[in-house]
Amino acid sequence: MDPQTIFDIFKRNVTEHYFDMHGRVSREEFWYFILAGVIVSIAAAIVGSILHIYLLRSLVGLALLLPMAGLGARRLQDTGKDGTMVWIAIAPMVVIGLIGLLAMATGFVGAIGFLLFFLSIGWIINLAALAAVIYIGYLCAQPGVSGTNQYGPEPAKPSPKPATT
Repeated sequence: MDPQTIFDIFKRNVTEHYFDMHGRVSREEFWYFILAGVIVSIAAAIVGSILHIYLLRSLVGLALLLPMAGLGARRLQDTGKDGTMVWIAIAPMVVIGLIGLLAMATGFVGAIGFLLFFLSIGWIINLAALAAVIYIGYLCAQPGVSGTNQYGPEPAKPSPKPATT
């Protein structure tokens, strides 16, 4: 798949399906979106480091949270599972992300508070998030149900746009 198609899939899901949890999405489209999201997050981390805006990566992650939740729900629905299961993985990540964001915004005192939080209960929340992401990722990697299911018709496979001259 060419990079332009991956970018188009990412852009379409962020702009047209920002928090759309209805219907189904193909396995290919889901993983192309995840790939593009990882690239955008890495780019935000690099740009944030260069410009000394360390919150940029966290802000990009929070901005991509709802499109990723919607896409994950539609992917689960393609496999015949309930799309609300995606919140199993997202809830602990949001808690840790918001606490980390607050810690960075408050400086040294926030960093000490985050460290105390992480050493007390934060590691359990991170472990729960990791287990949930692995489980949801496993479900999203499964093939979709052929034909129509209770969530809608079978999604079309993403295809590259024809080259324009």
